[in-house]
Amino acid sequence: MQKNSIGLYIHIPFCDGKCFYCDFFSENRPDNDIDKYVYAVCKKINEYSNINRKIDTVYFGGGTPSIIGEKHLGVILDEINNIYNLKNSEVTVEVNPSTNNIIDFEYILKKGVNRLSIGLQSANDNELKLLGRRHTAYDCIKTVKKAKLSGFNNISIDLMLGIPEQTTESLKYSVEFCNNLDIQHISAYILKIEDNTFFGNMDNKTKEKLFFDDDKQSDFYELCCKYLSEFGYDHYEISNFSRQGMESKHNLKYWNCDEYIGIGASAHSFFNGKRFYTPNSFEGFYNNISIDDGLGGSCQEYAMLRLRLKDGINNKLYYQRFNCNIPDEYYNNAKKFQKLGLTECDNNGIRLTEKGFLLSNALISEIILY
Repeated sequence: MQKNSIGLYIHIPFCDGKCFYCDFFSENRPDNDIDKYVYAVCKKINEYSNINRKIDTVYFGGGTPSIIGEKHLGVILDEINNIYNLKNSEVTVEVNPSTNNIIDFEYILKKGVNRLSIGLQSANDNELKLLGRRHTAYDCIKTVKKAKLSGFNNISIDLMLGIPEQTTESLKYSVEFCNNLDIQHISAYILKIEDNTFFGNMDNKTKEKLFFDDDKQSDFYELCCKYLSEFGYDHYEISNFSRQGMESKHNLKYWNCDEYIGIGASAHSFFNGKRFYTPNSFEGFYNNISIDDGLGGSCQEYAMLRLRLKDGINNKLYYQRFNCNIPDEYYNNAKKFQKLGLTECDNNGIRLTEKGFLLSNALISEIILY
């Protein structure tokens, strides 16, 4: 693999409460714990000061990164900038829709943040309550307005599909709500019930009553894709849509199987051909524990990740990376699904169609046979 630019992910595991569906590592901790954590993040950043690689994307995820405030974010950004120089880099911070009350957008813009990712999930307040969210749709309007007035012109919003009591009308309203805010990027995820969450701990009878089956979730997904296409958003990845040229550069690193460094409790990394991660605990991070997760960057892994993108596996890019063409086996396997409208195969490469995106996990397994 070429030693080119890489991404940097910073996990901020603080939140003001746990949403009913969330299985990410996060806790509600006192301010002095935040100080300790920020210090540890800066210390870890310094450990990578001699990597001789350009950092061209930074992503603050969580948890709720904005909850630690602009000063703590500024300390981390100063540390990164002092080492790597983030000029012309994409720097994203995840924020809650009620962030306008607790953070100075002009301050973090000056510190180098140039992209915001807002966790709206739904523009319908009753659906937000059913998810355990602690904000309203109006909070999102105020946050987007304040961010734009502060100078931000690259804003993403998260939507969720298959929320309890969601309807086709309420979903359309949420999509129209985002479009009316004139934002550049939308991520739309189907609700997944994870173990050890509030939803996951419900009894099966309650789950059957509360949540939609796969067919209904697929209907919501197809409708969402249709609405967003009508509003001019390009469906560039299974769950992501953007205005032209406004794709998430950081997330594209994951799907292009490019390298990145993850810092913080539960953060994952792919660096120097190896995958590794920090345990889901503050102590594991503070004690510098790193768990080996094997080698990364194989042709199979690359193909698997690229098939999440609208462009799929491109033959020219595949040859540049592995000095060989896409295996005939991949083509033969993909062609089995072409008549069903699930794949497209030609001299340029192999792609899943929008219909194929709905069955992506099964299709990718059949094509790559990994």
